[in-house]
Amino acid sequence: MPLRIPVEIVDGACWDQPVSTKHIAILGSTGSIGTSCLDVVRALSERVQVHGLTAHTRWKELSQQCQEFGAHQIALGDMGTSVAIHNGCFGTADVSYGQEGIERVATHPDVDFVVSGIVGAAGLRGTWAALQAGKSIGLANKETLVVAGSIIAEQLRKTDASLIPIDSEHSAIFQALQCGRRSDVRRVILTASGGPFRGWSRSQLAEVTPERALAHPTWDMGPKITIDSATMMNKALEVIEARWLFDLDVEQIDVVIHPQSIVHSMVEFVDGSVMAQMSPPDMRLPIQYALTYPERHPGISPRMDFAQPHTLEFIPPDREAFPALDLGFEVAQRGGTCGAVLNAANEVAVSRFLNGDLRFVDIPRVCQEVLNNHDYDPHPSLDELFRQDAWARQETKTWRS
Repeated sequence: MPLRIPVEIVDGACWDQPVSTKHIAILGSTGSIGTSCLDVVRALSERVQVHGLTAHTRWKELSQQCQEFGAHQIALGDMGTSVAIHNGCFGTADVSYGQEGIERVATHPDVDFVVSGIVGAAGLRGTWAALQAGKSIGLANKETLVVAGSIIAEQLRKTDASLIPIDSEHSAIFQALQCGRRSDVRRVILTASGGPFRGWSRSQLAEVTPERALAHPTWDMGPKITIDSATMMNKALEVIEARWLFDLDVEQIDVVIHPQSIVHSMVEFVDGSVMAQMSPPDMRLPIQYALTYPERHPGISPRMDFAQPHTLEFIPPDREAFPALDLGFEVAQRGGTCGAVLNAANEVAVSRFLNGDLRFVDIPRVCQEVLNNHDYDPHPSLDELFRQDAWARQETKTWRS
């Protein structure tokens, strides 16, 4: 069984129901996913209202968001921000700090839907708390399933919680899957833009600078995700996420390069039919779909202009030049502690690269070596996953080529 998705349509009855307001919490509201989500909320103000917001250190931006959207709860992950915050900048909102504060926002009884938008493994605890509280979750934090896919799946079976993917690729698969029965799925095909270095050789990649790697040709993302796109580690993580999110065998997952970023992913059924979700690249579309599912409403995302010519290319990935992709398939196959180790090693390696302490081509190298040398556990507890995460981070910090 795939991870639980809320199903609210019964013989079309939902269309006749009065509009109800969904109260949401956004974990990571000052990041790229969070700000895009708030754009959607502005357009759907009659249907979606903000109850809680969290950020790590950007308290000034958070204050502005709190005032605009009338949030009742605020949390700042960095305990040190409490010293800098001006009295009254959050109005009458309840303000808390640290991981406990984030979990408090995610689990509040008045919250109907939690948007998990914190980047990296840091987003896991808030998502986990929301799951335990039985919340519906819009999942943009792929690391939740990369690190703890099997445990998340088990938790979903124990609660009323549900997951709707917000990643553009997984949202596309989710939408395309509704064209047929799950038992009739042959494979899913994740599309990748190829990043700024599509077609480059390994010798060329060895000279890549952080400035060049941050210049993504299609998407406007944060630095960590942009580097992951350049190495194709983001697609490796998405392979792992898809394995758990849709209960797939690794052999049912493929990746193709699609430079135009118009087809966000595809599903092939056993009869050969391929269903694709297409739109101009804009994260507000999958966010809105998650917030309003199973309904669709006019949105603020740009539309396809079919009065203009379009060319859609699909190219096999160069796995020799971009070995990070193979790491995703390896980890999806092995499971256990592998996801926690790969994700932690990659986060530290990306940070070292951005600081000029590691070469671009060394990012997948260190990830592979740390993965090969970790103490593998096929059935870890959540505490064990966090232990392996800490170990992998330390190993990657001290790694030398």
